[in-house]
Amino acid sequence: MTSDTVPQVLAGDAAIESVSVLGEDSRRQMFAFIRRQGRPVTRDEAAASVGISRKLAAFHLDKLVDAGLLRARYESPGEIRKAGRRPKVYEPTDGHIHVSIPDRRHELLADLLLEAVLTEDDGESATHAAVRTADRRGRELGERERERTRPGRLGAERGLSVCERMLGRHGFEPVRETPTQLRLRNCPFQPLAAKAPELVCHMNRAFIAGYLQGLEVSGVEAVLAPRPGECCVRLGPTRSDARPSSPQ
Repeated sequence: MTSDTVPQVLAGDAAIESVSVLGEDSRRQMFAFIRRQGRPVTRDEAAASVGISRKLAAFHLDKLVDAGLLRARYESPGEIRKAGRRPKVYEPTDGHIHVSIPDRRHELLADLLLEAVLTEDDGESATHAAVRTADRRGRELGERERERTRPGRLGAERGLSVCERMLGRHGFEPVRETPTQLRLRNCPFQPLAAKAPELVCHMNRAFIAGYLQGLEVSGVEAVLAPRPGECCVRLGPTRSDARPSSPQ
């Protein structure tokens, strides 16, 4: 699935920032007014809805745009308007705000499981399809990051730094225990992971291992090392006797 077909979910730091933007009363009222209209709203209409000046309304509207809650454009030529320059109009984005501390990413887990169901091969178990899908998604993410940054050769320490940023964005709360070891303090798929820990843990490991592979990091592996209340995966130096592990 692409961002064109799946609504954006604002989570983690982005969601907290959006909620903080809505903490101002006039801003929050204008945002609610625009959502109710079902059509693009001008600055004059937004200002009138809360009884403030057009200039002050423009300031608040721009804050909502910057936070990803509204999008702005100029009215299309075919739309009914008064004479003069086309006015700037505002409408809600497709984003949904989800705030959870610690961070939860159920939409990612649901997306992976749905893709696994849709691509499951004949004779393939549902668990194997889910792990395969998580591995592929991780590899694609790592390949895109490598293509975007072109980081050159990535050893253990540098590779973990890149991986740490990705894991932080996805809600895993990574902690650098040593220069070559990363612990994940949060499982973003809880409490659902508690209902099927073997499935979700192997999906987590496959997703992260796939990312390392796509990023072409050497000397680092993702292994299962469960701790109560944390993610079941730990990243550390490659063991000479390591073997891939995935349920059938």
